[in-house]
Amino acid sequence: MEPETDRVLIFDTTLRDGEQSPGISLNASEKLEIAQQLARLGVDVIEAGFPITSPGDFEAVQGIARTVEGPVIAALARTHAADVEAAWGAIQDAERPRIHTFISTSDIHIVHQLQTTREDVLGQARAAVALARSHTEDVEFSPMDATRSEVEFTAEVVAVAIAEGASTINIPDTVGYTMPHEFEAWLRRLYELVPALRDVTLSVHCHDDLGLAVANSFAGILAGARQVECAINGLGERAGNASLEEIVMLLATRSADIGLRTGVHTHELARTSRLVSRLTGYVVQPNKAIVGRNAFAHESGIHQDGVLKERTTYEIMDARSVGLEANSIVLGKHSGRHALRQALEELGFDVSGQVLNTAFKRFKEIADRKKVVTAMDLEALLTDELREEEVAGYVLESYAVHASSAEPPHASVAVRLPGGELGRGEFSGDGPIDSVFRAINAATGVDAALREFRVGAVTEGQDALGEVSVVIETAGHSAAGQGVAPDIIEAAARAYVRALSIARRRAERPHDSLTRIAGELASTP
Repeated sequence: MEPETDRVLIFDTTLRDGEQSPGISLNASEKLEIAQQLARLGVDVIEAGFPITSPGDFEAVQGIARTVEGPVIAALARTHAADVEAAWGAIQDAERPRIHTFISTSDIHIVHQLQTTREDVLGQARAAVALARSHTEDVEFSPMDATRSEVEFTAEVVAVAIAEGASTINIPDTVGYTMPHEFEAWLRRLYELVPALRDVTLSVHCHDDLGLAVANSFAGILAGARQVECAINGLGERAGNASLEEIVMLLATRSADIGLRTGVHTHELARTSRLVSRLTGYVVQPNKAIVGRNAFAHESGIHQDGVLKERTTYEIMDARSVGLEANSIVLGKHSGRHALRQALEELGFDVSGQVLNTAFKRFKEIADRKKVVTAMDLEALLTDELREEEVAGYVLESYAVHASSAEPPHASVAVRLPGGELGRGEFSGDGPIDSVFRAINAATGVDAALREFRVGAVTEGQDALGEVSVVIETAGHSAAGQGVAPDIIEAAARAYVRALSIARRRAERPHDSLTRIAGELASTP
């Protein structure tokens, strides 16, 4: 991919680095759904995963490579021949495949993690890029922990990677340690030491441990980088990555001043953020820049007065430019199946068969309890139904809660078990939701502990759909689950059962390759 002087490429790593966030466990169908939305968003590169880590990740990357058109599909690989071959095996059917290989160049990593020498790192980088280049012309190389590395040694490794055919050089601030002025100076020095760097695309990948991921990424752009690695909602290891929506809107809003652009369709940002939030269980904080619920809200009377008179008095961008107008009325209670399908297609969902039938049934149930059903309601509804179809394991069949002022709430539930039989459970707890969760444990025979519980509303108003996210822990495995329903208790029960299903799936996931390389996967760019 040839570098352009005024175009910044957006490399999305939500499905690779983002999925490494604690509690996130996406299945292949969910990853594909996100990848398809990323393609609609217009990102340039989708880093689909790390194929060597498990058969499941390999299959998910392969499915994305075979299905998603438009963006480059990248797979991550260490500088081991087996990693590179696995990466190529997963992406070789992509319309535009890329192998992204990496190795640390900081002495702290070389000595303590890799337990090797600089000479060996140099040799591994040379061999890995050469092997990757034998498969595809699009090869990216990253010197991990670059910002804590000696720039002269990193320059030597980068020069070797370029000589072997790397077309993109990515400089990661792996632990979020650097500051913007340091990063810009570091990159300018790298350009001086490696003249050939000007003939390839320079990329940056910044983590947010000190809250500087976006600032450092922008500093990298000012130094000459023309690719930014980022993630939707800033997901990623520890404190996360640079937020894709923040980088994109920074460049869009200040384009007249910096003369740079991206190819992202910004009106898809809010929808993409909501999809990733629902599928991962990571709630977007209300004051999150660009896509937070309060990003365009004004509480101060002075601010409200100013915006009513002239929007630009307190708003530097239009909410419609990022797709936050999606709360418009779409359907009413008398709308039919065809109208539902057409509305879903306008939202980017192509559904038919049983999924459409089930979605229509739930739509009718919701429409009977809401005056109007909005686009955001439909998004939440369909995402919820897709999870119901794809999360194999336990299925909530029914629930009931009985409460009185004299006795604690008592819940009874029926859960369809993986073998097809029906499990039933009853429990009296501290409250209705606690009772339901404990009754589900009794019905499934699983001793799960609730670690996190979050509840919110999909839209505004008393008749809004409730959206619940939970994180549970059982048998050493943590898992997140989400549920959407008009009733909060039902949404909570759906979320809990799905978390149990995901925990079960994680426990059954093959561990051969994961165990073999677990120690070496503690860090990635």
